[in-house]
Amino acid sequence: MAFPAGFGWGAATSAYQVEGGWDADGKGPCVWDTFTHQGGERVFKNQTGDVACGSYTLWEEDLKCIKQLGLTHYRFSLSWSRLLPDGTTGFINQKGIDYYNKIIDDLLTNGVTPIVTLYHFDLPQALEDQGGWLSEVIIESFDKYARFCFSTFGDRVKQWITINEPNIFAVMAYEFGVFPPGVPHVGTKAYQAAHNLIKAHARSWHSYDSLFRKEQKGMVSLSVFAGWVEPADPASVSDQEAVKRAMAFQLDFFAKPLFIDGDYPEVVKSQVALMSKKQGYSSSRLPEFTEEEKRMIKGTADFFAVQYYTTHLVKNQENKKGELGLLQDVEVEVFPDPSWISLNWVCVVPWGIRKLLKYIKDTYNNPVIYITENGFPQGDPTSFDDTQRWEYFRQTFQELFKETVETTHGIGRSTVPLGLCGRECFLEQLPDSHWTLYE
Repeated sequence: MAFPAGFGWGAATSAYQVEGGWDADGKGPCVWDTFTHQGGERVFKNQTGDVACGSYTLWEEDLKCIKQLGLTHYRFSLSWSRLLPDGTTGFINQKGIDYYNKIIDDLLTNGVTPIVTLYHFDLPQALEDQGGWLSEVIIESFDKYARFCFSTFGDRVKQWITINEPNIFAVMAYEFGVFPPGVPHVGTKAYQAAHNLIKAHARSWHSYDSLFRKEQKGMVSLSVFAGWVEPADPASVSDQEAVKRAMAFQLDFFAKPLFIDGDYPEVVKSQVALMSKKQGYSSSRLPEFTEEEKRMIKGTADFFAVQYYTTHLVKNQENKKGELGLLQDVEVEVFPDPSWISLNWVCVVPWGIRKLLKYIKDTYNNPVIYITENGFPQGDPTSFDDTQRWEYFRQTFQELFKETVETTHGIGRSTVPLGLCGRECFLEQLPDSHWTLYE
């Protein structure tokens, strides 16, 4: 298979999932430390990230694998509580700075471009104790953290992701309660958290734009998880409308404010308002942005970072009983085609990524697109036969390259999540699956 000129091949990790050293060298606790240490089968087999892949002490081994793989890019996240143990700049952990400085410098020395994520679900516990993402105080806290990182590492890091998958985080943490802090608030708090996540991103983007961009010349965005969806019955008008709602709640909820007009999609606002009224709420459960906030949020992404894994079918499912919940607000049923090859929630649907990219191109004025995650898991026990995964990638890249031919703008970069060197990676979303590609 011939790769287009300038194509970038990378690996993606996150701090809690790979570093270990949960309390080493002055690191403060994060919400995942607290969550997993409480036990109670909150995580598969009561696993923790205390050791994880051990990358905090084994970075040199990871670097060897990065070089052997011939990667051009490496995406990793910073542990907020390793740098700022209590979440504030009141106490700065120099050993945390040294650790990330070494990673960045080693990557650049070896011709690998670092892509750095500021937040991958691991809020310092000290900030969670103050209300976390449900409190507007977090917006200022995140902005100060972002400015600290831009100032400390931005002379070498030119591609930043502020927040990883805010749509997944808000739902898993506050709708279902399977991510920390672990307390579900069905139909309410996920919207509140998402509202603050968007404002925190926008505030930090403006900080970079006004304080650092001129000298550092970098780019800032956030990464959104997006699966493609197709109508269960292509001839059904109601299923076609269900597809529109599903895309609006999943992708456009975060993308439209940043790329278009600073506000949520109209169908999202109308759906939540309608359901809220049926349920006896005096106002919509979805918070509103002020006009000033809309102006602040609009245009706060320098590229479109998307994370695609799979495709599903959707059909209309009217919420006749007025049940409370995010899925009930969308009024859809989501399910896979039984003919698709799948493992856990990931179905092998290579053409889905091409349709998703086309949707982003057409909806968001042909932006530069970076695929910041993509991949296929492997179940227990882990096998050395990677045939199924490589076939997934082969088919996926064939579809991607069709898109580069069919559009004038094409795609930016593609990175895939790897558990480097075969060290088992703690993965909170798929605790019974592994993402190792290289042994």
